[in-house]
Amino acid sequence: MLLLVVVLGASWRFGSMAAAGHASAVDPVPPPAQAVRLKARDGVAIAGTYWPGRRPDAPAVLLLHGVGASRNQTAPMAEALVAQGFAALTIDLRGHGESAITDHSYGLDEGLDARAAFDWLKARQHQSKVGVIGVSLGGAAALVGRDGAVPADALVLVAVFPDIRHAIYNRMAAMLGSVGGTIGEPLLSLQSLPRYGVWPARIAPVTAIRDFRAPVFVIGGAEDRYTPPVETRMLFAAAPNRKGLWLVPGLDHGKVSNFHDEEWARRVGGFLRGTIGAP
Repeated sequence: MLLLVVVLGASWRFGSMAAAGHASAVDPVPPPAQAVRLKARDGVAIAGTYWPGRRPDAPAVLLLHGVGASRNQTAPMAEALVAQGFAALTIDLRGHGESAITDHSYGLDEGLDARAAFDWLKARQHQSKVGVIGVSLGGAAALVGRDGAVPADALVLVAVFPDIRHAIYNRMAAMLGSVGGTIGEPLLSLQSLPRYGVWPARIAPVTAIRDFRAPVFVIGGAEDRYTPPVETRMLFAAAPNRKGLWLVPGLDHGKVSNFHDEEWARRVGGFLRGTIGAP
């Protein structure tokens, strides 16, 4: 019994450390970009940066970063798309950057941030089509938020885990081996019930995407150990309608999450022009 109490206490402490939010500095962006301040439905303050498009009603893109990052991660991606004429909005999800610091919830509460930013951008662009690019946590936020998936007109998912149990197992196994992953995963994933009021099955982009009707472009790293190619293909297979898949050779989770070269701009820009329209 004592050993069980120690193990459960240690796993809870580890889960608390992993979920803790942290503020971080965000690089200033020169005009015509401008800082924006939003509020999610539950009152949490969200910081962002907006770039106008080629036209006041240009189609637009909302970019959502990964865990532990900020809108610094997605700013270069936004600038590459703004150069093609799109409007863009990057935000710091709660618990990151300059937004209010709360614990991470692996997409549940972050989905409220994504929805507030999407609605703001949709109104700013005079109801033109808006696509969403979600990196890892950002992709989960676009799909599994407490209010459901963001009603994006197109969705780009980068290094997005299929469900929280796979995500935890892969990270634990990378540190402690397969035995450590097998033991550690339920000790951490089942914390979703006392922490967030939901079973782990609720935090599952692969389930949510089955009801998502807009076009989807799934990007993963061929060397990603946290979201391996088989799981990226699982997410792609679950998307029900028009979709594309790109497994980038040689990139692990960190590298693909920050990837934005000329080929990225060509492929992602082409997907967006074909789905939300030419700027």
